[in-house]
Amino acid sequence: MDLARTQNFPGDRLKLICQFGSGTSLPNRDRTEGERVSVILPARCTVHRLRMYVSVQVQNRHPDPSAILDPERYIVLYSKGEDWYEAYDNSQILRTLDMAWWYDDVGFLTAHVVLKEMAEVHCESKQKVHRFLAFLIGHDLEKEVADKHCELAYTRRKLASSRSQELRNRDDTLYTTEPWVANTPVPIDFKPLLNRKLPVTLHYMNQISFSIEVDFSATPDILLKVFQRLMTQEKHEISDTLVLKVTGREEFLSGEYPLKDFHWVRQCLKDNQGLHLTVIPISQLVKETVHFEDLPLVDAFSGSFRSHEELCLEGKAVEDIFMISLWDCNRKLRVKLLGIDIPTFPSKSPRSVYVEAAIIYGNTVLSSVTSSPRLFTDEVLWNEWLDFDLIIKDLPRGAKLGFTINASSSDTSSGTEDSTMSPNKDLKSPASSVSKTVDPQKGKAKVLYFVNLLLINYRSVLSQGYFALHMWFHHDQEDEVITCQADRLSCATNPDISNSMAITFLLDHYTFPVVLPRSFSSTENSDSSNTGISQIKSSPTSVPNTDRYKQVQDKGDEPETSVAVPEGICPNKAPLNRVREKSVCCGPDLPQFLRTVDWTNSRVVEDIHWSVASWDLTELDVTVALELLSMDFADEMVRRLAVQRLESLSNDDVLKYLLQLVQTIKVEPYNDSFLARYLIQRALRSKRIGHFFFWYVRGEVTASPYFRQRMAVVLEAYLLGCGQAMLDGFVQQVQAADALREVAVTIKKVYSDKRDLAPSASLRLQEILKDCPLPNEFLLPLDPRVKVGQILLEKCKVMASKKKPLWLEFSPMASPASASPVGIIFKQGDDLRQDMLVIQTLAVMDSIWQEQSLHLNLVPYGCISTGHNIGMIEIVRDAATIAAVQRSRGGTRGLFRNDALFDWLKSKCSLQEIHFRTVERFVKSCAGYCAATYVLGVGDRHNDNIMITDGERVHSGVSRSSRTLSPAGHPLLPHAPFGHAGAERRRGHALPAGGAARGQE
Repeated sequence: MDLARTQNFPGDRLKLICQFGSGTSLPNRDRTEGERVSVILPARCTVHRLRMYVSVQVQNRHPDPSAILDPERYIVLYSKGEDWYEAYDNSQILRTLDMAWWYDDVGFLTAHVVLKEMAEVHCESKQKVHRFLAFLIGHDLEKEVADKHCELAYTRRKLASSRSQELRNRDDTLYTTEPWVANTPVPIDFKPLLNRKLPVTLHYMNQISFSIEVDFSATPDILLKVFQRLMTQEKHEISDTLVLKVTGREEFLSGEYPLKDFHWVRQCLKDNQGLHLTVIPISQLVKETVHFEDLPLVDAFSGSFRSHEELCLEGKAVEDIFMISLWDCNRKLRVKLLGIDIPTFPSKSPRSVYVEAAIIYGNTVLSSVTSSPRLFTDEVLWNEWLDFDLIIKDLPRGAKLGFTINASSSDTSSGTEDSTMSPNKDLKSPASSVSKTVDPQKGKAKVLYFVNLLLINYRSVLSQGYFALHMWFHHDQEDEVITCQADRLSCATNPDISNSMAITFLLDHYTFPVVLPRSFSSTENSDSSNTGISQIKSSPTSVPNTDRYKQVQDKGDEPETSVAVPEGICPNKAPLNRVREKSVCCGPDLPQFLRTVDWTNSRVVEDIHWSVASWDLTELDVTVALELLSMDFADEMVRRLAVQRLESLSNDDVLKYLLQLVQTIKVEPYNDSFLARYLIQRALRSKRIGHFFFWYVRGEVTASPYFRQRMAVVLEAYLLGCGQAMLDGFVQQVQAADALREVAVTIKKVYSDKRDLAPSASLRLQEILKDCPLPNEFLLPLDPRVKVGQILLEKCKVMASKKKPLWLEFSPMASPASASPVGIIFKQGDDLRQDMLVIQTLAVMDSIWQEQSLHLNLVPYGCISTGHNIGMIEIVRDAATIAAVQRSRGGTRGLFRNDALFDWLKSKCSLQEIHFRTVERFVKSCAGYCAATYVLGVGDRHNDNIMITDGERVHSGVSRSSRTLSPAGHPLLPHAPFGHAGAERRRGHALPAGGAARGQE
């Protein structure tokens, strides 16, 4: 029997051996129970037609043959390796399924599938799970799942497959006891201290304690061996595997790392205190049990259509045609604009409007056309065709059809492109190899509404027919609703159907589905079987001929008339190798080179893909990979290359870029993407990453309506695999955040117009907090290593600021070392995602300096957004503003004294040596923050906005930049020396080392 793969046989008939199965678990590969049916099918038969053939053949012996046609009642399974995969897409051609085929004795190309009856799930238990997930996510996805084959349901199954594979490989012990380790050298100031011994106290079962001294080069395993030897001497036998946990914190010391590399050990070194560790048997740790359905996997490229050769119409009879290749469509794309209507006509509206339609790919407008202007009423009809100068076959995957309704002006002409009024003015035009971005401030008020539609959907099928899309209102930039350009490129429609503007239009309709092939020839080596983010194998590098691409660009917008498909398995290597001399491959010039590529020319794209598959990813710099994930690069293979390079990042490096990577999910054209799968897998691999991933994504669910559904389905995929202990922790954190939000809203209502609060405001807050349903204990969302207990009412107060932030303090967990209360500022009314962005950028700067052994004490304070315009900020202890220090040295005259700070620092230091060391640290901190705030454009650096702490930890700080990001993601404030630019809306952030925080409002 000859085993074969799907694409290797040209036969015109298939034989499918269909076995019926039932039950709640997947079929056993070694068992052959169940009725079998053999059906003979056309070679290009779809999964749906297979169901029809089987249904007809068993109609006399099956109790309900029509049930076989229902994908909700019967699923089609096939085996690949050791796993079962579901043929999830009913429209997929059977021969494109990546399963084993063979020739039988008669000569039919044969395969084996299983038709499995789905077991009924108890409705109440299913709804309970949905309610639980909706509470954690902050959005109910079940209300938006139209059917099994909508993009949301499809993405769920794709991400479930990626999740299942990650969970199989996860080390549960390492996942539970992951250490917090620094990947930067020990600061120079601390190196002399490493020559002494580190005092360590080991606690066991709240009964036994041992104090020892060890070298900083010792590992946790050495400490455990010492502990076990001491226990043996005390005649206590321990047979269980042990692990070290920091006493009073949710932080472990494990692995083969020296003690000096652990974050908490460095903190103890900085605070000149001993190390207290609790020895815990691993069996007593909370189990990260994962409860998920035993669902079959879905191939990562399920729903894609590999070969143009297989779909080509030439030489086929009509009955053999099931779909058309996009590369056979040589007509220009056009859209028939029917009209717009709005239920409630706005009170302020222009006299007339026009519609602009644009084909957008990534950050580039491929083609655009405008309609004639019409008087603006609650219903406007056009009924006119808009023709684009782009041929359908040249559409790249991920291209969008964008509509905007714009206010018309006297100089607007019918049917012509008006660049000054274009709502896509800040997008790039393909007219030149390096496009110029138009000033986003120019003409911005003319855009009224917008919406986008994917021209090639998530199943690689061309959109066609009638559409009615509900549009988003276009807010002015000052409204801070649209914070980046990606929001305006979202393909989500407005869920407020009853109150939103609707646009109706027609796309050309075809007799058969029009699909985008993955390649030209069926003999090409596709990578369709890869469901993960595995690395591309290294091979000799060759790159596309840049001269060829520049020639393509010089053609301008003139489309080719022939079918632009590659002629063979790979392009001509001779011209490709010439690019190696220009150091394009994997070098810093790679992004600029890719920006010159004509992505509408499939010949050129095929060359790029062939070249990408041969690159050595170790030569690709991480910064270049991150740039390839920007919206300038929409090609799936290029983005996949960038994601594969990120696989080698350590957990610390992933955390360093996690905030930006979560934002980058918005740039992806589809809900399912390599980046989304990668982030879910890394979050499931590390509790540290998973914690912040949860809050970063949840913040977007609550604050970004344009990507709410996408972020919700990504977060759901993570929550279904993170483990029960993580879920329990998230429930407590969300409960605490929701309860404190209600308190903050109540306080703002009571004292809405009062900036200078009376002392009774804090008493009123304490009364409200008494009845606040806070959990007895919970992990801080801004730091999962810190668990807090009961709230300390007498220490809580309302701060005198416009937003009425709450100063809250909680009791710490029990610890032998003296622990002060845990303080946070809980604020409602500001988008703390902006604070997080500035702080995260500061962290990246600090890591760069520390890698060069330059320790400038630039440690950002804790800050996390827990919802829409609400979140937590860490508190600075014992901090004072520079202005307050100056006033303490002579009142108003102290503001003009050059030695005021020097005297204040000296008063805080008992020894001259400590004073000199403190001054040196202060100078380094000032240097670091001056450079950082200048680069970031942080403004308003006056003395009321810089704070210092006493003793040895003295640092200058920065507050949140008042700017928002422009739609193009560029700063709105100009740079000025040391960041003294613009105006800041609030003051009092400080960033001291080892617990940086914000202290005053």
